[in-house]
Amino acid sequence: MLAVTGVAMADRKSEEAAIRKALGGNEVSSIEPAPVDGFYEVVIGPHVVYVSRDARYLLQGELVDMRTRENLTAPRRQQAVRQLLDGLDKADMIVFSPDKPRHHITVFTDIDCGYCRKLHSQIGDYLAQGIEVRYLFYPRAGRNSPSYRKAVAVWCAKDRKQALTDAKNNKPIPLKTCDNPVDRHMQLARRLGLRGTPMIVLEDGSIQPGYVPPEPLAKLLDGQ
Repeated sequence: MLAVTGVAMADRKSEEAAIRKALGGNEVSSIEPAPVDGFYEVVIGPHVVYVSRDARYLLQGELVDMRTRENLTAPRRQQAVRQLLDGLDKADMIVFSPDKPRHHITVFTDIDCGYCRKLHSQIGDYLAQGIEVRYLFYPRAGRNSPSYRKAVAVWCAKDRKQALTDAKNNKPIPLKTCDNPVDRHMQLARRLGLRGTPMIVLEDGSIQPGYVPPEPLAKLLDGQ
């Protein structure tokens, strides 16, 4: 039995090494046996793929148990997203927090995005629902755009929360520069597959693309 176990472990190590080699420079954070025979579940950043034991075939998409109708991919993807966000320091965010937080969301925002502004105009309502809002920047027009420069200026302001509110209300703010996390925010957003703003990441790692009003969002969070 021990000999058989040892051979199985050696085979798995060899297969994992072949998969890592086949995936090249991709950041593989875990390789585990998949629910499907002959495949491994491979987590690359926030993404989950399935790779055959011989490292020849790669499957992308949702793996669904046809008997139970359960999506087997979503929980692993959400876990991977949570781990990425857990690695962030709140000191690198702009955080609006209620007196007694019940939930938190992470919001990738663009100062000049209409629905981002709508969301922020209701910040008091989100806080009243017990939702802490953690902002990260994603200027959609890219680096060195007016939106990017505003994001940097907000970060470099003495009162970041007030500067963010002013900028979203189209009030002029001093265009300062300083050491800032905006580029890191943008890199993370791309890794998460951001396609538009606002992008809301819930506590469980699930992603809500677009604006969600305060009350429905609170119900969504309560139901997790």
